[in-house]
Amino acid sequence: MRNWEEDEISPTLSKSSTKTRSETKSETQVETKQELSQPPVRGLTRSPRMTDIRAHGGDIEDSKEVAASTDESIPALVTIWDEARVKQLRLKLDLRLLPYLWLIYMFCFLDRTNIGNARLFELEKDLGMKGLDYNVASSILFPPYALAEIPANIILKRMHPGLWFTIIMITWSTLTIITGFVKNYPGLLTCRVFLGLAEGDLFPGVCFYITSWYPRNETGLRMALFFSASPIAGAVGGFLARGIGMMNGVGYRDAWSWVFILEGAATFVVSLGCLFFISDYPDKAKFLTEEEKSEVKRRLAAENDLSNAFSWQYVRDALTDWKIWAIALVSMMLFTGLYSISLFLPTILKDLGYSTNKTQLMTVPVYLVAATFTIAVSYTADRVNQRGIFMLGAELVSIIGFLMLIISKSAAVQYAGTFFAAAGIYSLVPLIGAWNSNNIGGSTKRAVGIAMQVGCGNLGGTIAGFIYLPKNAPRFHTGHSILLSLTLAAFCITLAMTVYYRRENAQRARLLELGSFTPEMLKAQEEELGDKAITFKYTI
Repeated sequence: MRNWEEDEISPTLSKSSTKTRSETKSETQVETKQELSQPPVRGLTRSPRMTDIRAHGGDIEDSKEVAASTDESIPALVTIWDEARVKQLRLKLDLRLLPYLWLIYMFCFLDRTNIGNARLFELEKDLGMKGLDYNVASSILFPPYALAEIPANIILKRMHPGLWFTIIMITWSTLTIITGFVKNYPGLLTCRVFLGLAEGDLFPGVCFYITSWYPRNETGLRMALFFSASPIAGAVGGFLARGIGMMNGVGYRDAWSWVFILEGAATFVVSLGCLFFISDYPDKAKFLTEEEKSEVKRRLAAENDLSNAFSWQYVRDALTDWKIWAIALVSMMLFTGLYSISLFLPTILKDLGYSTNKTQLMTVPVYLVAATFTIAVSYTADRVNQRGIFMLGAELVSIIGFLMLIISKSAAVQYAGTFFAAAGIYSLVPLIGAWNSNNIGGSTKRAVGIAMQVGCGNLGGTIAGFIYLPKNAPRFHTGHSILLSLTLAAFCITLAMTVYYRRENAQRARLLELGSFTPEMLKAQEEELGDKAITFKYTI
């Protein structure tokens, strides 16, 4: 019986082994003469681009076979940066990249979920909505949102990110403003469909953009900082809705109309800054010196010796990778909880007996706690370079929250339960996004894999619209129980994937230790097999 390494590794190794001994010897002599002919440069050293056995599952401490870089995009001679300089560079990237990404996603999430705040200002009554109409309006955004994500990421890979984000922000901000002027329910549905198409291009795009700047063990915190904009959007939305509620009747428009108009206008203003504040990819970044560009590329290359070229084969590899689909399934379960909370938290709290104005303000601390917890968990996960164990912990926190909402009859305890449920659910989104992207080799496959995961996840938004039905008010036992069950199922799959990744890493480490592989063999295998190569180490 042929095992997996025979099926996937041997063909590549055989291709890399076609050179004769005399040819190899001749090349070695030429390389040696070239190196000897070069004078030493003070402060510089030849930085070998190893096949990264240590970073990908093997142990290079005892390895004597080190390959020099053949990638022309990385200079053969580079300055060796100490940790202090690396920290300065990392801080420079953080300050330059993350604030505006955070800002644009806050408005993206705000414009997507502000229908929950508008609902409390008689949106349904004014548009003649009844029964499940609100649930349909909430959900109809997400199928086009999910469909847009894979093609959008393919476009982003070939386009200036600032220009692409500007285009989609202007589009969705305009649609949000138009929503404030609709006169009937079909008009609302039409706006929500096209809003989904426009907004679906942002989240997976930013996730891919972040992985183009930071090594794998640094992406989790950056994704968490970026994603913390979503609970903050909930808090800001609560504050804004409280103030906008006082504008009822201004300009002969209802308060719910002003929610869409004002928040959409603010998004439009922010969109105009994307071209100035969203940098191009590292090799073309104007805010970096040439030396800094080289260091950014070196840090990425040290963890990822895989192909960055576009090929439809890499697209097919992503679409047929069962691991990406498993993570995508977990994402769908978790995003169902995320959007259920985002869309219905004001309704849940109001049905506990609080007034409309108080309800809007009561959502604020829930979202602030969720944002803090999200950043703290991802920061710790990055420090220890693990994802699965932290996902399991966050899922347990969310499970506790849903149990509190189901079991207790006390309004105070149920309100406390929303803190646990929201903190757990929100923190899981950047964790699973980082986990997925960390375990995909090659930029094209990673771009498609991220879009697959986020796209399937956002289909959970379609389900979320029907989790909390009017007939189940005010306790919403059915809705809470569904989300509890989905989170438990996600916990089980997360546990299984964690065990699988750990065992796979151990198996690959043994094969590396027992095998006799030249650096050229490993290099060729990585380029062809990506994350299936035995040198690739999964993030657990």
